[in-house]
Amino acid sequence: MVSNRVLNISESATLAMARMTRALKAQGKNVIGLSLGEPDFNTPDFIKLAAKQAIDENYSKYTPVPGLLELREAIVTKLKRDNNLAYTTDQIVVSTGAKQSLANVCQAVLNPGDEVLLPAPYWVTYKEVIKLAGAVPVVIDTSIEHNFKVTAQQLEAHISPKTKMLLYSSPSNPTGSLYSKQELEEIASLMLKHDQIVIVSDEIYEHINFTKQAHQSIASIDELKERVIVVNGVSKAFAMTGWRLGWIAAPLSIAQACTKIQGQVTSGTCAVSQKAAQAALLAEPKSIAYMVEAFEERKTLLLEKLAEIKGIQTYEPQGAFYLFPDVSAFFSKQTPKGELIKDSNDLCMYLLNQALVSLVPGDAFDKPNCLRISYAASKEDLIEAIQRIKLALNALT
Repeated sequence: MVSNRVLNISESATLAMARMTRALKAQGKNVIGLSLGEPDFNTPDFIKLAAKQAIDENYSKYTPVPGLLELREAIVTKLKRDNNLAYTTDQIVVSTGAKQSLANVCQAVLNPGDEVLLPAPYWVTYKEVIKLAGAVPVVIDTSIEHNFKVTAQQLEAHISPKTKMLLYSSPSNPTGSLYSKQELEEIASLMLKHDQIVIVSDEIYEHINFTKQAHQSIASIDELKERVIVVNGVSKAFAMTGWRLGWIAAPLSIAQACTKIQGQVTSGTCAVSQKAAQAALLAEPKSIAYMVEAFEERKTLLLEKLAEIKGIQTYEPQGAFYLFPDVSAFFSKQTPKGELIKDSNDLCMYLLNQALVSLVPGDAFDKPNCLRISYAASKEDLIEAIQRIKLALNALT
């Protein structure tokens, strides 16, 4: 009874693990959830106050499809202030989360049969929104030894006459890796030789950066800017996941196309969320520095604890709040019940049921030897979770 397009896509692995976690918690089990990319902080008070004021001022009507003008002006201000990028308000489209922004872009740019360069590992939704648009994901493997970053040479080897888009994130979900200015310049030099390719740069973790270097956007390379679509939002940096607000900055023709599509799907997103996001984006990034500092402390703690477990191969993330270790050393082992651990799916299910810790298998990110650990959780939960994981892994034979 359902369409082929539904049959052709997969359920989000992160949401599936969250669903199983909730089911176990409902049974009274003390599950530690490290599967969702959701900050454990509350939304800052100054943002909540802006939302309350919006309610009092009766922001309860339909908004323009691409977003309230004052919010788009705030996004333009933020892009100039933080990234030295010049956009106009008609190049900004606000959506119900960065996920919808990405879906809009794929629908607006891709035709059936077009190919999209997709460095792996990648966020689980990328592949599915590409497929929903009728396009073909071209997965490019990367390695833990190089912090899971793709090179210009690797990209070039996968370009064909059908290539229409490059889609990547920096800082990355699921790895926390980020591209340097030099690495982006090398990729840009390649892209300039192939003017049919649109570059989609997902920068939702922009402010969660543990390096001393400012965030780098490929849109800052002038010769390429008219082919770059920047995707961003307020969910991660401002702890506003439930407010559901993301946006794109894009060439005018693509922004107009996304507005046209959105006008037939959701129209403008929640007016109160938009006013809250306006306050968030106009605030100086230092207003959320305490969250970034906490994430960095947790990253250090997590790496220290995992180093105590023989067989787990790690690297050091430079941003976001994920670690994506290689756990293939535990494949082909047996659980205390005699069940074979064949892959990361089996390992994650074993750890969920045996250790009561929820993680996301690497298969979902096209990296089957790995799994994703979110450290958007308290230190206490991280310490307890790793102790449980260690005991469960030591029980494998």
